[in-house]
Amino acid sequence: MQRNATMADVAKLAGVGTMTVSRLLSGSVTVSESTAKRIHKAIARLNYQPNEVARALRGVKTRTIGVIVPYLYDPFFATCAHAIATVAKEHGYSVLVTTSTEDPAIEEREASQMLRRLVEGMVIIPAMQKESYLHKREFQNCRIVTLDRPAPDARFDSVLVQNQMGAKLAVDHLVGHGHTRIACLGLRRDLYTMKMRYEGYRQALSGAKLKAEPYIDCSGNESIAQTLSKLLGRPNPPTAIFCSNNLTMRQALLALNEIGISIPGDVAIAGFDDFELAEILHPTLTVVRQPSYDVGRVAANALFENLLLPRPPERGKEIMLPVQLVIRRSCGCRLRTTKVLPGS
Repeated sequence: MQRNATMADVAKLAGVGTMTVSRLLSGSVTVSESTAKRIHKAIARLNYQPNEVARALRGVKTRTIGVIVPYLYDPFFATCAHAIATVAKEHGYSVLVTTSTEDPAIEEREASQMLRRLVEGMVIIPAMQKESYLHKREFQNCRIVTLDRPAPDARFDSVLVQNQMGAKLAVDHLVGHGHTRIACLGLRRDLYTMKMRYEGYRQALSGAKLKAEPYIDCSGNESIAQTLSKLLGRPNPPTAIFCSNNLTMRQALLALNEIGISIPGDVAIAGFDDFELAEILHPTLTVVRQPSYDVGRVAANALFENLLLPRPPERGKEIMLPVQLVIRRSCGCRLRTTKVLPGS
């Protein structure tokens, strides 16, 4: 079994002393550009791991945390990242933000890079995978909080919202309008949030003694316009649609407009995730509102609480935040103002 590289190995390959490597990595002093390049090249060549750095630099604080989200074009993820950065600034910390594009391999690579940069902790929206890289030795002493999805390791805190309750609220509302055939659209069903929201959809229909439609995954090659054309063109088509996230809702709205379907006249629609245009579009959209800023804020506060502890906790806690159903006009309501129903 090949042994892990040490700081002495890095120093030897770079042709410098170990103190020079230590000072460069800690940021306590500056070194020449050529020396820094040699050290970083040696680190990359030897695959020098951050846990070795942490042992060599006990007590050194970089006052930096890392944030890994799937995408930044999603308003929910972007708002969470903004909230984390705001809390970090209040604590005098800087934030490194990167994306995983829902790819576990990319996420692991970015998390390892964060450790190499000596972040003191991380907030991660984890990509779905059978066995998490966070069980690896290099992450054993890292302070980590996950949000939006459960922590893949019992040692970490996680901040979640009432996905199942929120979906049930929205579908109950559609059923209350007399809809008995309701379709459910979303992204990859293996995502935790999509699974929980589909369960809420099924729970609402079961409670009303109605049949649940199969989940429609809109992340494939077929356009949503094609999917909806087939769906609404069949005998006894659905009269209402529940969209499991805001990206699916936006694409569905474009597709329905493209194929000439009116809302709520031909089909009613409700979605999970509020966004700015939801109360501007015609008709205004009924949605489940997540407390996206609070999710990021609570996750960041949990991380900073962990950073105060002498060692990482052996078992993390799960923090569940409530959602709200914001009733507008896309389901047929004649309200001119927004009514908010607590989801707790």
